[in-house]
Amino acid sequence: MMTAETPVIWPAAPRQTVQVRFKNGQVYEGPIGAPLEAFVQAAHLNTPAPVVAALVDGRLCELTTPVTRDVDAEPVTMSNSDGMRIYQRSLILLLCVATHQLFPEARLLIDHIVPLGGFYCQVAGRPPFTPIELNQIEMRMRAIVRADEPIVGQVMPVAEAVELFRRLGYEDKVRLLQYRKKDHLNVYSLLGYYDNFYGYMLPSTRYLQYFSLNHEGDGFILHFPTRFQAKDMTQARHYPQLISAFLEYGRWLQLLGVRDVASLNAAVDTGRIREVMLVSEALHERRVADLAGAIAERQGKVKLVFIAGPSSAGKTTFVRRLAVQLLAYGITPLAIGLDDYFVNRNDTPLDEQGNYDFEALEAIDLPLFRSQILSLMAGETVRLPRYNFVTGLREAGPEVKANSNTIILVEGIHGLNPALLPDAQAESVYRIYVSALTQLNLDHHNRIPTSDTRLLRRITRDATQRGYSAATTIRRWESVRRGEERNIFPYQGNADAIFNSALVYELAVLQPLVLPLLRQVEPGTLEYVEAKRLMSFLDWIEPCSADLVPDNSILREFVGGSILQDYMPSL
Repeated sequence: MMTAETPVIWPAAPRQTVQVRFKNGQVYEGPIGAPLEAFVQAAHLNTPAPVVAALVDGRLCELTTPVTRDVDAEPVTMSNSDGMRIYQRSLILLLCVATHQLFPEARLLIDHIVPLGGFYCQVAGRPPFTPIELNQIEMRMRAIVRADEPIVGQVMPVAEAVELFRRLGYEDKVRLLQYRKKDHLNVYSLLGYYDNFYGYMLPSTRYLQYFSLNHEGDGFILHFPTRFQAKDMTQARHYPQLISAFLEYGRWLQLLGVRDVASLNAAVDTGRIREVMLVSEALHERRVADLAGAIAERQGKVKLVFIAGPSSAGKTTFVRRLAVQLLAYGITPLAIGLDDYFVNRNDTPLDEQGNYDFEALEAIDLPLFRSQILSLMAGETVRLPRYNFVTGLREAGPEVKANSNTIILVEGIHGLNPALLPDAQAESVYRIYVSALTQLNLDHHNRIPTSDTRLLRRITRDATQRGYSAATTIRRWESVRRGEERNIFPYQGNADAIFNSALVYELAVLQPLVLPLLRQVEPGTLEYVEAKRLMSFLDWIEPCSADLVPDNSILREFVGGSILQDYMPSL
């Protein structure tokens, strides 16, 4: 018997179309199997940056993905971290193709990131490119963009991919593929050139509008926008010290015989990883000692050392190791945390989303900080503050006094910002930038982002020491990265010295610790998209026990067991 509540059902023929429902309420219909790109183009989505992919029912998809059923879709643009990575990978492929067409003997190495959007690249098999040759490559790239050539992806059996890359002379890829745990591989081609990339790509070259090539030393910079300014092609800033730090790390890799992830895996498999660890730590210790020596040489002139860097760079352990080295020079270190000068939580400025912006300079009580630092430098006694992160209130800390033999060490994200102290004190300050400047890449064309190393460190530490899930850490990471782009990276050039806290072996140690945490992230969430990407990347790395890590290592700050955990250099 039918009732008023019973829905009316009727027979229907099978639909030959599918619908894509966008987050803004737009719905578009097309034939089954039409690519996602066609629906995005039809929708004319009003996005602040170009659309390069989409989240389809919570899963990241390339624009070439065929739509075979009704789905919900959300555009992914260049202003999104996944979107920018898609743009960068596709741009690298374009660079490789243009270079191969003009200079087939050249072998490109995508070396490391540079500030404000760009990769530092080097070439093997021939002399470095001249500015004229770089201009030829850029012009060829732009011609390929104008031609809107398709970027074609295919799934290839690993054995077939190995033969392909061996034939092409890509021994770095051949060595890495022996650690492939799946029996297939995504391979992309453009104008007959084949390569593989560990992530999604754009459908064609017309999307690659924003780039330039700039000569730099023995290499060049492939310049592109940042995701926070997705169409802004402001000239890349030159930070010679940063490039020098990366190149030094590259020399360390050569010294250790660990050129890439395949080499690291071989060290784990053969048991040579212990030697790699010991030498890596020795190189770190030598660099810390060199910095302490540089400060000691300036004793009497330098009274204040600022240590700044992005999240999970290992600044806390670095400060303590630097203090120990200063003591070896007969210098008395006094460590001060800039976070203790936070204003009370209710007075903290808000960000664009209305949340407390703890990374803004205005979150620091600058008048109090400046007055106390100047008093300490004048030999006066000061009662330091202590910030209570539970109550959100600043409390009274210990009384301290500096003498003529004291060096004050201040650790905090704003240490490179000249607004932290009056200009009159500039000559008394020595600034050190600390970051994990990873240069260990998967292969010549697939780099490991420096931010990935720091994120893996933070996920591990947050879980073991703070009780946070991987999903929580990933959810907060975007806000952390925005703060770094605004408050840290623009001031890197003010550093007097750089300490690279990356350890060549650390991914092998982090892998077995962080993978179980990533597997707990709920599928279908935005956090799972990032967790899945990290798991895919970690799948290439052979695990190593944390038991072998020395107890004063910077890595111990994240995996636990640091001998420096409770050491605080103070008077």
